[in-house]
Amino acid sequence: MTSAKKSIPHLEKTANSKQFIVNGKPFLILGAELQNSSMTSAAYMSTVWQKLANTNINTVLGCVTWEDIEPIEGQFDFSELEQVILGAREHGLHLVLLWFGSFKNGVSTYAPAWVKKDVKRFPRAHFRKAGGLLETADVLSIFHEEALKADTKAFSALMRHVREFDEAHSTVIMVQVENEIGLLGDSRDGSSTANKRFSESVPTPLVQHLSTKWDTLHADLKENLQQFKRLGKSSGSWEVVFGKSQQTDELFMAYHYAIYVEKVAAAGKHEYALPFYTNVWQNYIDGDIAFPVTVAGGGGPGEYPSGGAVSNVLDIWQAFASSLDFIAPDIYFNDYTTSCAKYRHLNQPLFIPEQRRDEYGARRIWKAFGSYQAIGTSPFGIDTLEPATNPFTRHYGLLGSVKYIVLEAHRNPGSSIGFFFDELLPDGRDPSAPTIAQFGDFEVTIERCFVFGKPDAGAGMLIHLGDAKFLLIGWGFQAVFKSVSPKSTFTGILKFEEKIVDKKGNLSKGRILNGDETRSGAFCMMPNEEPDYGGFPICVTIPARTMIAEVEVYSLEEDSDDL
Repeated sequence: MTSAKKSIPHLEKTANSKQFIVNGKPFLILGAELQNSSMTSAAYMSTVWQKLANTNINTVLGCVTWEDIEPIEGQFDFSELEQVILGAREHGLHLVLLWFGSFKNGVSTYAPAWVKKDVKRFPRAHFRKAGGLLETADVLSIFHEEALKADTKAFSALMRHVREFDEAHSTVIMVQVENEIGLLGDSRDGSSTANKRFSESVPTPLVQHLSTKWDTLHADLKENLQQFKRLGKSSGSWEVVFGKSQQTDELFMAYHYAIYVEKVAAAGKHEYALPFYTNVWQNYIDGDIAFPVTVAGGGGPGEYPSGGAVSNVLDIWQAFASSLDFIAPDIYFNDYTTSCAKYRHLNQPLFIPEQRRDEYGARRIWKAFGSYQAIGTSPFGIDTLEPATNPFTRHYGLLGSVKYIVLEAHRNPGSSIGFFFDELLPDGRDPSAPTIAQFGDFEVTIERCFVFGKPDAGAGMLIHLGDAKFLLIGWGFQAVFKSVSPKSTFTGILKFEEKIVDKKGNLSKGRILNGDETRSGAFCMMPNEEPDYGGFPICVTIPARTMIAEVEVYSLEEDSDDL
């Protein structure tokens, strides 16, 4: 990599992932996404910049729409965007630009009027209805060249202008290419041009990739390729090679969407090689909480955008949209931990560009950063919340204070783990199981923090500092250590110290916590700010203060004569 490329934001390879580098240093995105159209108005943004900064956010995700920058074909207007960039820069915030070009949430509502109205030049996709009828969709067809050429031209102009206007400042650090791509309403485009392409031979590079990379394919994709393996066809139409099913439709759309986005992204990257990604409206197959399938996005292609980079087709996107640096999952309804694991596929970095903005969602970011080396997270719709009541103010505040420590842990795979504990269910049952992990010579069990009254929710992460030392970050949990040596007869806490962190991430000693704070040596307690004493007259559980503590444990091995 040339020195010129190193000067702009980029991804740097680590032992099992990549780390985001901004201004020459590792960077943790404490992000938040605006409501859909907020960033189309610099005047509106002037009312929210300070609020965003006060929420401990360091990166704002917001749209740049095709209709806004090219209202008349060939005439580009970046004046509004320039004012937005200046506003972010003035408040010390970075930007991730979301390119709402041909596609936004499975439709084309942000394309310019001159594109929407010219169906001859820019044909639409068509839904297949009962009786062989076709319905015109509110989305551009990917099987015609004009939309692709126009989108590519506009995106190239955008990236060229961002480079000219901002390269010296790196206010803009990353770009999302399109948004929640796919066909919403049918498993594939039923137009005559799409049908013709569907009946043609499957592109040889796709068949070769699926065959030669079989052992490394995502398990969810392999599940959808059972007919491909059984049929053993290396050439023929899509249904000859993959069988007749909605999954074949999805494979067809995924390949062609990936090719479309690759051409747009490659052209943009030629102008300004910032990190690029696209985001995913996931298929609802492993729900975190109970929602009707139709509300959560559906369980079949077309109920969620068919052809988008869900885990069923993730390898196809990774292979054929290679100008994207990673694929990013939006996590609202799916199990958070499962989604994190799925989108670390082939060691790609994890970034969550959209997620829940409530306390329930905020707790889960610790799992992303602690267990899956996430480069960033981003709750959606942040500009309508106030810092004082926004849960991310608290979570990002703590996480931001230890960001350098977390980033260092990310360079050492297996040195950290994240966790969260949700509120008890109405019937008193605990929905959150303990987290158990092994670091070096010790097994640690992380569980909800003990109180005499009602246990509260909690979240945080544990970082192994080496040997028998560990850093605990967060609240509402406790850690119990046990030596894994079969000769060990006792594992104890040698030292438990509260830590204070300065602005540079340096830790200094606070209080020594070897008394009630360990339940007399039983475990290390990281309480909430207001523990429930349940009427017990002695306040043995101290309220959380810095929410950072270092513990050193030890193990004894006694001879039989000592027992």
